Amino acid sequence: MKIGLQVPNFTYPGGPAQIAGTLAKVARAAEDAGFYSLWVMDHFFQIGVVGPHENEMLEGYATLGFLAAQTSKVKLGTMATGVIYRYPGILVKTVTTLDVLSRGRAYFGVGAGWNEQESKGLGVPFPPIAVRFELLEEALQIAKQMWSENSGPYHGKHNRLEETLCSPQPLSRPHPPILVAGGGEKKTLRLVAQHADACNLYGAPEMVRAKLAILERHCEALGRDYGSIEKTTLGTADLQPGKMTSKEVIEQCKALASLGVHHAIFNLPNAHAVRPLEVFGREIIPAVAGF
Repeated sequence: MKIGLQVPNFTYPGGPAQIAGTLAKVARAAEDAGFYSLWVMDHFFQIGVVGPHENEMLEGYATLGFLAAQTSKVKLGTMATGVIYRYPGILVKTVTTLDVLSRGRAYFGVGAGWNEQESKGLGVPFPPIAVRFELLEEALQIAKQMWSENSGPYHGKHNRLEETLCSPQPLSRPHPPILVAGGGEKKTLRLVAQHADACNLYGAPEMVRAKLAILERHCEALGRDYGSIEKTTLGTADLQPGKMTSKEVIEQCKALASLGVHHAIFNLPNAHAVRPLEVFGREIIPAVAGF
């Protein structure tokens, strides 16, 4: 099993002047500890489960570019980009740029988007959920076309691109892994089966088991090899005293691995202290490597 780190919080001791230095320290410590991947949210306001919406939040792809310069091995991605935030052709170009400049380390994490507050706050159109899923499917189609030899037009219901040129092409082959985030049973997991290289699920192992069973049924219906999809999860590992132990994290990973999860991604509430990253590297990552 591979272990990833998500960094959702940039409210650090010392305030905004300390963000760059702290984040660089976290990225280097995560890579040294053996984390396989490093993720940031793609939000413009902080989200409620992490903190007040006025707390510090960095734009995702600029942050990933900064992290690419601080590291050399760890994979990089957003968990996950709301499709409504950028025109799809520009979004694919942005992910491609990250992949080229990181020497082939990008994931393309994307979803339908949900945060109406930040969309309205910054003037981003927030269409109904059915339309957002149509936009998501078109973005996935556009990505695959731009990452192919076909640079011709793309004419969809919502998007009209006259030349899907993407030069340079990504270094990842055949392209950066496409990760569709979310557990929606009718639409999201169908899009995973139809278009994605990876899924991302959240919740207890019992919930993950149920979602993966639904994904497998979508794969059967579409003729997709279920085994070809990377199964990832997102959770919290709070290693502060009195919260959670390394043993508990290892047992959680073992339970997820038994369901076929390949890649467990965790956010660590006190990652900026670095010590929790070192504990992962010393006690958890080696223990779960064989799962």
